[in-house]
Amino acid sequence: MMRSQAGNPLLMSASKPNVGRTPLNNVRRGSMWPGQAGPSQATGPQASGKDPRPLREKSYQALMRRDIIEYLRSCGMEITNATLANITAKDFRSIFNYLIQILDPAYPFNPGARLEEEFVPALKAQRYPYAHTISNNWLAAPASMHSWPSLLGVLHWLVELCKLKEHYVKSSHPTLQLTANIPDEFDSVYEHRALAFEYYANSYAMWLEGADDFPEPTQELEERYARKVEKVQQELDEINKQTVAAREQLKELRASADPITKLLEQNKLLKSDSVKMRGILDVKAKKKGKLQNEILDLKATLLKNESDLEQLHAEHEKYMGIVRTQNLSLEEVQQMNTSYETLTRTTEELKTKLLEAQRAVHSTEIAVTHRSTAAEEALDAYENLLATLGLFPPLQPPWEDIDLSLQLNTAAGDTRDLLVGADVNKVVLPTLEEIAARKRAERAALENEKMQLDDALERVTLACENLEDENGQLQNKADAINEQADNLRDAAQQEAYVASQEASRLERELAHARTVALANGMGVKSKLSALQISYKEQIEKVDRLKEQTIHAIVKSSEDIAEMKKEVAQHLNEMREFAEAD
Repeated sequence: MMRSQAGNPLLMSASKPNVGRTPLNNVRRGSMWPGQAGPSQATGPQASGKDPRPLREKSYQALMRRDIIEYLRSCGMEITNATLANITAKDFRSIFNYLIQILDPAYPFNPGARLEEEFVPALKAQRYPYAHTISNNWLAAPASMHSWPSLLGVLHWLVELCKLKEHYVKSSHPTLQLTANIPDEFDSVYEHRALAFEYYANSYAMWLEGADDFPEPTQELEERYARKVEKVQQELDEINKQTVAAREQLKELRASADPITKLLEQNKLLKSDSVKMRGILDVKAKKKGKLQNEILDLKATLLKNESDLEQLHAEHEKYMGIVRTQNLSLEEVQQMNTSYETLTRTTEELKTKLLEAQRAVHSTEIAVTHRSTAAEEALDAYENLLATLGLFPPLQPPWEDIDLSLQLNTAAGDTRDLLVGADVNKVVLPTLEEIAARKRAERAALENEKMQLDDALERVTLACENLEDENGQLQNKADAINEQADNLRDAAQQEAYVASQEASRLERELAHARTVALANGMGVKSKLSALQISYKEQIEKVDRLKEQTIHAIVKSSEDIAEMKKEVAQHLNEMREFAEAD
């Protein structure tokens, strides 16, 4: 399937004026499109075969009629089963012409011709493989028993071909050569051919109208390829940005520690935190046991005090009974009451002092707990800082034997034993100062390395700019080739114009010579023969110039394609170079 002739200027020269037309004595070549095959072309691989379809079976005929009716109704043509059951020559011709015009809208039907004259040529033009089996006598009565199966098979074949064409046209396949479906960035050979075909068609149509320059098709083609180059350039810029981002990410990854190292350090930190938590839990458990023992002791003391109180109450009752039974004087009773009140006040004072002492102990324990928690948090922050800086054992030489970690021992009786680990003033602080000095030196070395990498990146950028300059030179070279092709085309067209004028002059002289020959008899036959020979030479010269013009256009197109291919190759090399760096 190819594009219809309706929009093809190459096949419309028959309807143009006589500008650029070949002389009448030259035989016109047949069309090169599959839809306009000449009578001498083969009609298919089965041109000499027999139709294998069971056309005379009633079930198969019913199936074909149903397909034909459904398709024609979908296209907006009203048709009934009765129309196909007893079809007339008029209805058959209308259906046949409708299907042929769907396949080829530019097919030249002659309204005044009979169907018998156009039926078989139209089938051969559509390459119907069994056109040789069709008889024109069948068209007089298409509904007859001997003709209708084959004619129904023809209509069904055309319907299937129309469905195939509709599916193919809606498929947006690149071989349709539709320039509207070509994106800004394309690489398919069919898309290049579609643009080239449109350029040649528009240019040839303008050339047939007498134009020597084709600025509009050339500008349109250049704009399409410019959009493609711009799209490729945008993609290249995006790749360059991604390359820069990837380099930055790579630099960050190289500057940072390995993920496994970070995970190992985090694991080590979590293990140390787990050990600390277990120590805290042990301390809390011990404190809980201690408190439980104190509670038991207090309960035992309370029970003992209650028993003592009961005993004292019993003694008091005993003594009161003794006092009641004894005959004591008033002074002795007052002295005993005074002694009792003194003992009571002393007991109350002692209880008050005991409560105050308990409150002081409780406040002290709370303060000690808060300070212990603050100290533990400070040590946790110190441990986290060590984990972040990677200063957990083993350290780098010469500190491989030093452990900077510290632990808090709240159960120590001496304040010098609260921190478990290396001496802070003699070991930890000097070691940290030495490590800081070494890290500052390493940072200075990394800054120097960063400057070297920046210099290397600038060199790579300069190389990319050089490649872009080479690309510009290739573009200038392509422009020079196009200009050279335009000069060749102009010269060839000028020579063709001169040759056409010479041919016109020779035609006039030949007509004049023929007139003179008719008037003067056979005396001028030699002159007429010489003029005919000269006319043929000029015609050959014109044909040769046309071929040279076509060759020059083709060569220019090939040079443009090679230039585009070389530019695309350079862009791919730049992309690969950018990806490699």
